[in-house]
Amino acid sequence: MTRSVALLGLTLLLTACCWSVSGQGFAQETPATPAAEAAATPAPAAAEEAKPAEAAPPADPIATLQATADKLTVGLDSVFVLFCGFLVFFMNAGFGAVESGFARSKNTVNILSKNFIVFAVCTLGFYLFGWGLMFGGGDGSVSGDGGWYGAKGIMMISGADNSPKIATLGYEGDYGSIAWAGVPLMVKFFFQLVFAGTAATIVSGAVAERIKYHSFIIFCFIMMIVMYPITGHWIWGYGYLAAKWNFWDFAGSTVVHSVGGWAALTGAIILGPRIGKYANGKVNAIPGHSMMAAFLGCMILWLGWFGFNPGSCMAVGDGALIAQVAVNTNAAAAIAALTSTATAWIVLGKPDIGMTLNGCLAGLVAITAPAAFTDLNCSLIIGAIAGVLVVLSVLAFDRVGVDDPVGATSVHLVNGIFGTICVGLFTTADLSTTPITGGPKAGLFFGGGTEQLIAQLVGIGMVGIYTVVVSAIVWLVIKYTVGLRVKPEEEIEGLDMGEHGNEAYHGFVIQN
Repeated sequence: MTRSVALLGLTLLLTACCWSVSGQGFAQETPATPAAEAAATPAPAAAEEAKPAEAAPPADPIATLQATADKLTVGLDSVFVLFCGFLVFFMNAGFGAVESGFARSKNTVNILSKNFIVFAVCTLGFYLFGWGLMFGGGDGSVSGDGGWYGAKGIMMISGADNSPKIATLGYEGDYGSIAWAGVPLMVKFFFQLVFAGTAATIVSGAVAERIKYHSFIIFCFIMMIVMYPITGHWIWGYGYLAAKWNFWDFAGSTVVHSVGGWAALTGAIILGPRIGKYANGKVNAIPGHSMMAAFLGCMILWLGWFGFNPGSCMAVGDGALIAQVAVNTNAAAAIAALTSTATAWIVLGKPDIGMTLNGCLAGLVAITAPAAFTDLNCSLIIGAIAGVLVVLSVLAFDRVGVDDPVGATSVHLVNGIFGTICVGLFTTADLSTTPITGGPKAGLFFGGGTEQLIAQLVGIGMVGIYTVVVSAIVWLVIKYTVGLRVKPEEEIEGLDMGEHGNEAYHGFVIQN
C-alpha cells in the first residue's frame, strides 16, 4: 500500500514538471499584445545601426594577380642584381691577388692592405657625397637634366624609393636618372657602390711599391667625391654627355675603367718610376714574385665580370639580354687571352703568362661598354684587338718611362678608351628609341654613320681631360703636404716593413 502511494506521488510530481515546462513554451509562442509589439520594435536609427554592414566589392582578380606578379618581379630582379653586386665586390680579392703577384714579395702586405681598405674608404666617400653627386638631381634641381653634377640626395637625404614598380607611378624623387631600374633604392646603391670601389682599386696597381699608404687612402677618398661621381653623373646620371650627346657606356669602360686608368696614369707619372726600373737608360724588368697569385686573381676577376656586365642590365627580364651580355663578355675575354699570348710570343719570343693574364683582362674591359649593344661575332673582334693592344701598350709605356708595375693603365685606360669607341663602331642596330632608357645609334660598321662615334670620342676627351686635371691637382697637393713617395731606403727594404711593420712571408730570418 505504501509502495503504491509512493509511486502515485512520483507520477503526479513528474506530470506537474512536464506541464510547467510546456506552459513556458506555450507562453513564448503566444502572440504579443500591441503594447508589447511597440516596445519590442526598435527605433528607425537603431534599426539602421543594427543592419549588417554591406560587404566590400570583391577585389579585381586581374589587379591582384598583377600586384603579386610585380612583387615577384621586383624580388627576383633584386636577388639577381645583389648577387651580381656580390660578385663585383669579390673582384677586390682578384685585384689584390693580381697586383701582389705581379709585385715583389717585400711589398705584398702593402698591396693587400691597399686593396682591402680601399673599399672601406670608398664606401664612406660614396655614401656621404658620391651617390648624390652622381645620381642626385642635377644642378638645375631636376633629376637627369643634362647638367654637370648632382645637387640633391647627398647622404641619402630625401632618398625615397624611386623604382617604378614600388613607388607611386611617375615618382622620381632625388634620383630620377636611375628610376628606370625596377629594384629598390638600396639595391641600386649597393650595386653602384661596388663599381665605385673598382674604379679606385685600379689606381693601386699603377702606383705600387713606392706610394705612402696614407697618401693612397687620402687620394681614394677624394676620388670618390670630386672625380668618379662627377664624370659618372655626366653619363649614368643622365648629365651633359648622355643628354646632349647621347654618349653611351653600358657597364663602365669609361665611367669605371678609364676614370680609374686616367687617375692611375697621372699618379704613376707624378710618383716617378721605381728605383732601378730605367737605370742606365734602358728598361729593366722587375719580375713579380707569384704567378700563382696573379693567375688566381685573374680567374676571380673573370668570374666577377659575369656580375659586372650582366648585372648592369638591372633586371632578369626574359633572360635573353643578360645571356647575350654574358656570352659577349666571355667571348671577348677568351679571344683576347689568345691574341695577347700570340702577340707576346711574336714580339718577346716567349708566351709570357703575365701578358696572357693582362690580355684576358683587357678583353673584359673593352667589351664592358658595348656588351649589350653588339653581337657575338663583333665581341670576338673587339676582344682580339684588345689582346694585341694591351701588349703593345705595356711596351709603349715602358718606352716613354711610365712605370706601371701591373699594367693597370694598359688594361684599364687604353682598353677602356678602345671599348668606348667600339660603341660607335659595332652597335648592331639603332637603339636610340628603345623604351625606358634608350640606347646608342647604330655603329659606323652597321650603317649608322659617324654620329655615335663622334659622341663617344667627345665623351672620352671630356672625361679624360677632367680626370687628368683634377687627379693631378690632388696628387700634387698630397705630394707637397703630407708627402707622396716613401723614402728610398724604405722602398729598397720593401713597404711591408717600412709601412706596416710585418711581412707576408716571414721565413726564418730574425729582423732587428
